Amino acid sequence: MSEPEVLFCLHFLGGSARSWGPLARALDGTPTCHPVDLPGFGEAAGRTAFSVDAMADHVDAVISAHKTARFGIAGHSMGAKVALALARRSEDGAPGLAGLTDLILVSGSPPSPEPIPEDRRARMRAWIDADAETRRREAQAFVRENVGSALDPDTEALCVADVLRASPDAWKAWLDAGSREDWCRRIGVLRTPALILAGSEDADLGPDAQRALMAPHLARHRLVTVEGVGHLLPLERPEILAARLRDHIGARPRDPAPLAPAIPVAYQALIASERVNSRLRAALDTRAEADDPAYRPEALDPVELAILRAVLARVLPVEDIDLAARLDRRLAAVDGDGWRFVALPLDAEAYAAALRTLDAAARAVRGRPFVTLDEPYQDGLLSLAQRGELTVPERLGGRLDADRMRFWFEDLRADATRLWLAHPAALARIGFSGIGAGGDRPGEIADGLPGFGEVGLDAPEPWEPRSANAEVTP
Repeated sequence: MSEPEVLFCLHFLGGSARSWGPLARALDGTPTCHPVDLPGFGEAAGRTAFSVDAMADHVDAVISAHKTARFGIAGHSMGAKVALALARRSEDGAPGLAGLTDLILVSGSPPSPEPIPEDRRARMRAWIDADAETRRREAQAFVRENVGSALDPDTEALCVADVLRASPDAWKAWLDAGSREDWCRRIGVLRTPALILAGSEDADLGPDAQRALMAPHLARHRLVTVEGVGHLLPLERPEILAARLRDHIGARPRDPAPLAPAIPVAYQALIASERVNSRLRAALDTRAEADDPAYRPEALDPVELAILRAVLARVLPVEDIDLAARLDRRLAAVDGDGWRFVALPLDAEAYAAALRTLDAAARAVRGRPFVTLDEPYQDGLLSLAQRGELTVPERLGGRLDADRMRFWFEDLRADATRLWLAHPAALARIGFSGIGAGGDRPGEIADGLPGFGEVGLDAPEPWEPRSANAEVTP
């Protein structure tokens, strides 16, 4: 993939095109920075359309008018959510966005509603319409609260001035609506190469938030934590941002390899033999197909799918097969076993609610998302769910009570086991040869009647492959 000629840069809440000046100087034209004022900010303070879609329309028009063959989009905080919306348009075939090569997401607001504590949201909203002196004091406090260490006086003054010239309507629209917009399913999973950067001192959109809420949407990404930096990396350490950006372009994350566990040659031969009927062979071949690492979920959203992958890695860890994606496809197809616990909602709804409850429990108990917890803490929460002791108040995000979490966990284990044991690699591993009980024309099998003649202990048929775990007899 060629290098981008231009990097269109979208600023944070309260910033402007000027916020990217330090990065432009650090990059020195490779690639060329083209900062864009989002509606309600900077030179676009008079524009009045503030939804994520409307901001994406505004930037789309700028990019289309530029007519560059290859470009990247850098989004900082609020701007990252707009960048993701543009990437989805690009991958869906929008003609003016066909040249997108890279996403650079800095302390990004994720597709999910942004995790801003409500007291902070109310505080930020309260002063934007105040008198001039209050606004100046609060704007300066806002800038200082968002950095890991003090900015130089000139940079701080520029940031404060940008906050003060922002449209109060745009400021409130982001806090009240834009930051709350849920684009999780609309964004899905993107294949555009992405660099995610997070400041270690960023309270709301730091490394944990990026891993839990941003990374699940990006099939080809690298997440970099910048130590000692807060929320304003492009202003705090533009030289680090420039260096990481160049590193990314020089060695973009590759397409992940498709996942497919190896099937022993002898078992492949059994599947292909006349002992296996064609309908079963077709089903086994379908189950053996490699899983797409960029799988876009249908029943769950990408964040829930990431939680499910983390759960299954503890419950039934198997290599080279995406049990979570297979389970999601089953949920979407409503292709279950025909029954459910009466206390639980329909399967897809139950899974989504249980995974969100588990994540809420992790945040309540450990202060971190489930996917970022160390394995012993994940195991502890899953053990509580298994015993019917996982309780999370609804106000903290709990959607299922302890009894229903226990029922769901029982379903999860059964579903995961069924999916794994249906795979030819698993059948080979346990030495299951029942698939060879008869072909399409069993009366014509060369070595006699179908089925099994040897019924004694440790007396396999000559045609049966050995279990992968069987002891080797000298």
